[in-house]
Amino acid sequence: MTIFESIILGVIEGFTEFLPISSTGHMIVASQFMGIEQTSMTKAYEVIIQFAAILAVFFNYKEKFTLEHLELWKKVIVAFLPIAGIGFLFSKQIKALFSVEIVAIMFIVGGIIFLLVEKFFIPNEKNMIDDVEKVSWKQSLWIGFAQIFALIPGTSRAGSTIIGALLVGLSRKASAEFSFLLAFPVMSAVTAHDLLKHYHEFAEANFIALGVGFITAFIVAYLTIKLFLAFLERFTFVTFGIYRILFGFILLLYISN
Repeated sequence: MTIFESIILGVIEGFTEFLPISSTGHMIVASQFMGIEQTSMTKAYEVIIQFAAILAVFFNYKEKFTLEHLELWKKVIVAFLPIAGIGFLFSKQIKALFSVEIVAIMFIVGGIIFLLVEKFFIPNEKNMIDDVEKVSWKQSLWIGFAQIFALIPGTSRAGSTIIGALLVGLSRKASAEFSFLLAFPVMSAVTAHDLLKHYHEFAEANFIALGVGFITAFIVAYLTIKLFLAFLERFTFVTFGIYRILFGFILLLYISN
């Protein structure tokens, strides 16, 4: 992997990880377009940029990582448990689902769902919960169940959790923030698993490329979280719904040629 490829993938990972547009789908397309094969280097790189995204959450919400917010983190862990259990029990079946065609279809399905939720299911703003600290245990659990759909490639972890949060009464901003915080235990678990599984891959890695990718992914992810919240103060998720549908169809056309 070259420095240029490391930067491009770092930008894509950092930008798409916390947006409801599936980082997996974009990474697949970018890797295939640039002709990057799944080698020991790419596996090590994936671990590194995932860790960068985790740190971006921490530095954006470091005031939440204190004992004062322990109650909030208990609810985040409750929301984490469903995907942890299902992911562990059905890991082989989930891996079997993976294909570019499924990614493309789930992009389209997810986009349609966003448009439908925005049009029919978002409650009056006066009745929305606009503070993640006020999320109930029941709402946390429902958001956790919604996150299970993220195990289907192309669905988007951020997308499924945000949809779940919107449907149980959180505002757009609170939905995004809860999704960011929920990413911390989810991505920490995934990164730890990948590190244990592929730690030996680092022996052959280009550490300069890894470092560049890490810094790029961290900076872009950090800024994306801030810009996404600013975007939601003025706009809805309709833009993301339309983008997902268009990207899905483009991906279908790409694999059919």
